[in-house]
Amino acid sequence: VMALVAAAAVLTVGRIGADPKDAPTRFATRVAAARDTAILTGRSISAWVSASGYGFDQFRDGRWEKLEQKPFEAEDWGTGMQASLDSRTRVRFDSLGVADQPLGIRLSREGESAGIRIAASGEVAVE
Repeated sequence: VMALVAAAAVLTVGRIGADPKDAPTRFATRVAAARDTAILTGRSISAWVSASGYGFDQFRDGRWEKLEQKPFEAEDWGTGMQASLDSRTRVRFDSLGVADQPLGIRLSREGESAGIRIAASGEVAVE
């Protein structure tokens, strides 16, 4: 099941790196895949976000374990990309795909920026 979700996320990402909006789109796609994986597996999945990048963890056997398989491996934002975060934060998706808190961040590079919004309902959008 996770392989199917991962494959779908990878196929929707497209070419990375050419446009300043690629990083926000890639992040949003991967967060949506994490949410969908939480629903399909019945296990909580979290996305952590920092000023330098992001990654994903899964709650298993009473603790958070780092996810390392594609598309959930940790990733830096990329050269010149700046995130509007002061400290690392985490959004957790339960088995219904609901987020424990809303999160909004803005990524900017080369005078362009894009926002990523994660709603408490689990909806993920690039603005």
